[in-house]
Amino acid sequence: MLQAIILIVIGFIFLIKGADFLVDGSSNIAKKFHIPEIIIGLTIVSIGTSMPELFVSTTSALEGHTDMAMGNIIGSNVCNLLLILGLSSMIKPVQFQKETRLIEIPMCLILTILFVILCNVGMGISRIDAGILVVLFILFITYTIYMAKKGQEFDEIKETKKERKKLEEIPILKNVIYVILGIVLLKFGGDFTVDNAIIVAKHFGLSEKFISLTILAIGTSLPELVTSVTAAIKGNSDIAIGNIIGSNIFNMLLIIGVSAFIHPIAYNVSYNIDLSILVGSLIVLALFPIIPPKNEMSRANGAIYFVAYIGYIILLFNI
Repeated sequence: MLQAIILIVIGFIFLIKGADFLVDGSSNIAKKFHIPEIIIGLTIVSIGTSMPELFVSTTSALEGHTDMAMGNIIGSNVCNLLLILGLSSMIKPVQFQKETRLIEIPMCLILTILFVILCNVGMGISRIDAGILVVLFILFITYTIYMAKKGQEFDEIKETKKERKKLEEIPILKNVIYVILGIVLLKFGGDFTVDNAIIVAKHFGLSEKFISLTILAIGTSLPELVTSVTAAIKGNSDIAIGNIIGSNIFNMLLIIGVSAFIHPIAYNVSYNIDLSILVGSLIVLALFPIIPPKNEMSRANGAIYFVAYIGYIILLFNI
């Protein structure tokens, strides 16, 4: 039992460090080939923070633990929204930009409702559903890059000799090794976490659903927690809330899409309670910018989310 808990902790460490290596290696290789940093941030870095969820969910799906594959994503999205955004706002109020208020939050809400419909029609995510989710993910990435391009000059800026020399000094082989090492750590981290979480669940008589919605969800959301809380402390509201909204969309579209394409995922209708809480939380998030104090998520709003997450965990214990 103790060994299983230790291996879960090691699994989480592997997942987090694996994501770091993968992001660092990929980012440096992209810079070497003069890919703009904003594109690197919106794609490689954003997807990188969702790598723990991807490997845990795909591992679960492949091993036939569909409750864990689905629960990890739903639990992570609830955790991202209520716990991480709540904590970030309690540290420092988060400002809502116009695009976040009018486009990104409503988009996340619509995609979540669509996800709920797909889960309940046919009682699972089939390969056809997975194809729909992946196409939507590609459209979302296209939109994100378009908005970045609209807000920032993409014409190639003349590099100084110093900057050119710095780019030339980026060691390709070292960063390829980082990418490979990152993938290996993510693979073993996913295996350790899923296999030993099942052992813990059986030992304490807990369901796979409960383990995935709590321990796995919080563990795989650690990269988002660190990113958003650090951004909030530094006053970078765009990153704090953008990381959460982007991660939730990635989780539903990319991770469930890829996992279900590898192995169709059965859906347990009991997750409708958790998805209802997720949809309700997004509706409340959409209302925060239009109620005083306008255009920001205040500390009081953050506290509401944080208390709601504690209530959600208590609810899980009693279901």
